[in-house]
Amino acid sequence: MKEIDCRQITQTIARLCQEANFFLPEDVIQILKQAKDKEESPAGRDILGQILQNAELAAREKMPLCQDCGAAVLLLEVGQEVHVTGGYLMDAVQEGVRQGYTREYLRRSMVRQPFSDRVNTRDNTPAVIHTEIVPGDLLKITVMPKGGGSENMSRLFMLEPSQGREGVVRSVLKAVVEAGSNPCPPIIVGVGIGGTAEKSMIIAKKALSRSVGQPHPDAEVATLERELLEKVNALGIGPEGFGGTVTALGVHVETFPAHIASLPVAVNLQCHSARHKEATL
Repeated sequence: MKEIDCRQITQTIARLCQEANFFLPEDVIQILKQAKDKEESPAGRDILGQILQNAELAAREKMPLCQDCGAAVLLLEVGQEVHVTGGYLMDAVQEGVRQGYTREYLRRSMVRQPFSDRVNTRDNTPAVIHTEIVPGDLLKITVMPKGGGSENMSRLFMLEPSQGREGVVRSVLKAVVEAGSNPCPPIIVGVGIGGTAEKSMIIAKKALSRSVGQPHPDAEVATLERELLEKVNALGIGPEGFGGTVTALGVHVETFPAHIASLPVAVNLQCHSARHKEATL
């Protein structure tokens, strides 16, 4: 049994919240550079250049990549041999988000009672936490700040099983077309197929934590990802919606077995500021 103190969890999450907002992951930077080289639209190339300059400036000055520092989404993989000491795990996570967002002047965007008073909580808590129990004695923490512009474009389609693969493709393209420029393209498209309504939404979100362009290990799913990416980029939406050949940097699909009468398809879009950082304790 491995013991991990709550204070270590809090400190780690506070650091990850800051790093995620300041430093664009290297895989995202590299694919943005590739996109700039192959974008056919002059306006699109200019926008991609500005995005890269923004990332360089944010890293150098330790300033947020985007004014929307996002809702704090955390993915926790908790080894079944881990024993958290010194307090309650969820309290430690929330305190880490609180410290991370208040110490470095990151914009705090969470409001309480979302359908009425919408008063800001002033520290970006509560975080949205997805926890999975896994084998081993490690705790893996992934912090994903999720901006409102891209998150608002999430879609859930409850298809009939007879609609099959073609229905999945149509649904993803419909979501991207309806989103247009709102999620700040070039985007990364997370797709969850199967399970139940909530399961498909969660795996669509988790798909965004994969390195951009890393294909799914299942050959059939990887083929679907490639087809979707080609079709999304053929839509012509382009960087920031100004037209072009690079609407998406990648399409990541995750699947889960489904009920015989169900075919859920969830789409979760991520803007070009694809922020996520992780640590393992």
